[in-house]
Amino acid sequence: MRAWFACSGAELLALTDDAVAGALAASQMARRLSPEPTQLTAWKREAALLRDLVRDCGGEGWTLAFEFDLLRLEKRIDVVLLTDRAILVLEFKVGATQVSNADRAQAEDYALDLRDFHAGSRAHPIIPVVVATECPRPAPFQLALGVPDVTQVAEASAASLPALLRAVQALPAGAALDGAAWLDAKYQPVPTIIEAAATLFSRNSVVEIAEARADAPNLNRTTAAIHAALAAARQAAERVVIFVTGIPGAGKTLCGLNVVFGQARHDGSAFLTGNAPLVAVLREALACNKAGISLELGPSNDPERRKRAGLLRQARHETEAALQNVHRFLADNAGRTTAPAERVIVFDEAQRAWDAQQAMRDTQRRTSTLRMSEPAHTLDIMGRHDGFAAVVALIGGGQEINTGEAGLREWGKVIADAPGWRAVAAPSVIKAAVPAQRLAAGQPAWLRLDADLDLTVPMRSVRDDIAAAWVDAVLRNVPAEAVALAASATLPFLLTRSLEAARAALRQLAAGRRRAGFVRSSGARRLRAEGFDAQLIGTDEPVDWFLERWPDIRASDALEVAATEYACQGLELDLVGLAWGGDFIRREGAWLPRRFAGNAWQVVNSAEEQRFIANTYRVLLTRARYETVIWVPEGSAAGPFHDRTRPAAEMDAIADFVLACGARRLQDATAGDGVGADAAVADEVPAPAAGTGSLLPLG
Repeated sequence: MRAWFACSGAELLALTDDAVAGALAASQMARRLSPEPTQLTAWKREAALLRDLVRDCGGEGWTLAFEFDLLRLEKRIDVVLLTDRAILVLEFKVGATQVSNADRAQAEDYALDLRDFHAGSRAHPIIPVVVATECPRPAPFQLALGVPDVTQVAEASAASLPALLRAVQALPAGAALDGAAWLDAKYQPVPTIIEAAATLFSRNSVVEIAEARADAPNLNRTTAAIHAALAAARQAAERVVIFVTGIPGAGKTLCGLNVVFGQARHDGSAFLTGNAPLVAVLREALACNKAGISLELGPSNDPERRKRAGLLRQARHETEAALQNVHRFLADNAGRTTAPAERVIVFDEAQRAWDAQQAMRDTQRRTSTLRMSEPAHTLDIMGRHDGFAAVVALIGGGQEINTGEAGLREWGKVIADAPGWRAVAAPSVIKAAVPAQRLAAGQPAWLRLDADLDLTVPMRSVRDDIAAAWVDAVLRNVPAEAVALAASATLPFLLTRSLEAARAALRQLAAGRRRAGFVRSSGARRLRAEGFDAQLIGTDEPVDWFLERWPDIRASDALEVAATEYACQGLELDLVGLAWGGDFIRREGAWLPRRFAGNAWQVVNSAEEQRFIANTYRVLLTRARYETVIWVPEGSAAGPFHDRTRPAAEMDAIADFVLACGARRLQDATAGDGVGADAAVADEVPAPAAGTGSLLPLG
């Protein structure tokens, strides 16, 4: 049971306010959470209000769950009230005289979390209610409990709450709602990578994060396999490379963070990645979390930020040690002869490690100190330790997007040539179709195979697990396979030809505090002509984009600036708008990758570069936890001002193929909500405000 304290209405009538507050305080202490001086007073007030409510409305048979934990949000619902008609999510603002947009967004987010992740809530209406106890005139609320879903946010005061409950109880009963069964039902959170990292950084484990997911055994088996391989190498004082493979969104990064923030931290550990935006975003998110600065409204909006500046500086220092840029780690250690402080490193996207030519290349920004490939330098640096040393190499299939990436073949070569090193990996590493991604030919003596090191079940998508498979079928140009997948579930891909309709849909879909944002290919150069050329640059812009919230115009949900494949790889959004560019079009029934040079498109002939461009769209199409709204521009129509770099026929062919593969037209999926592909109302949709989103009937 996730509630700190639960009871029936009849039991509450027999309890004093002090008894309820005491039980909650005991639960707080058992969880090693610091008591707040005002919390006991608030609990007593809530208990008194609810006791009167039960007495006035005949709620002896109701169930009340106080302080219901929501692991994904690292928050708690003040009270979940279960009647025989509905689930009420009560967010108390004791002493408040009005309800803010932030209050509405908070209550709505809690209700959405129950709907999506709590098995006992899916068949019932869920009503989020903000109870501002001293509010003189709460906003009127129209109840409509026709379907089991989250309703509009209701407002109530201490005086008006009984009337709201009586209105709920006057409605027809739906599916039977059993309080005891609801309390015992599984809570199945799917945290974002930022939420998961914050939880792990607080000394929790990946098992707790995903324990109730139906597909969690896959993640837990891989976690156990990593720990077993590390323990065996540690006991034998050996050096080992542990390869963790998996499809996009299956939890590789989560497993890597679990290593760094788990037992290995006692050995000295670090998460290394060449993805600079991922490092910057996670560092700031973890530092704010560590310093007690809320990320709900964006770190810069927290009024306590300046007061906690010292804590934030210390927290940033800690996160800098745990999360590092892999290229800098290797460059800093390459010229030394001493062992690094870390005995265990996690090498993120290890198949993308640089080959020798790329590693030794000087640029305007740096002079290279590397003289071998990055896999070779990694083993050389970690091999300086006497005895135990480990590299956990995370391998993301189909996400290679840069030239100069060495691939698994280079890792196999350097392990074979490095004395004292061995490896553990899933069988898939020696069966890859692409030779560069094959660790070795056959099974060499230095390699032990363990099938549990392969993550095959997607964890990112909240509602189903077909998104990654559907994207793969589309990019492999197998429409029949894509259609079959689309027919098996409600496909979370919507298509529109209107940028404004895409924006309007994302704003409506992003209910509560759910985050939306646009992504685009870095090669989609002619989006400039469509009025949507802005993209994230540097490492500071992605931090603001992923962590701030509207009305901060730098935030992703301002829907003004798009993240490219480089800024969003490894991270995710709740809702994604994908701006499709002319670098990946349809011609003669097949995909045609291109690059823009000068004033024209050039066909890409290199098989490797073709694969990189296709993988770019694989990354972009697998960033969403809920829906992806694909915007395919109309292009340029024939006429005196026709733009030959973006002909309408090319864009039409892309849209037609994606629809033929099973994607849903936006105007069909949102019929009746005024967000059709060409709806004039799209221009009138206001910028997002907390708590104003409504759910679209997406099937």
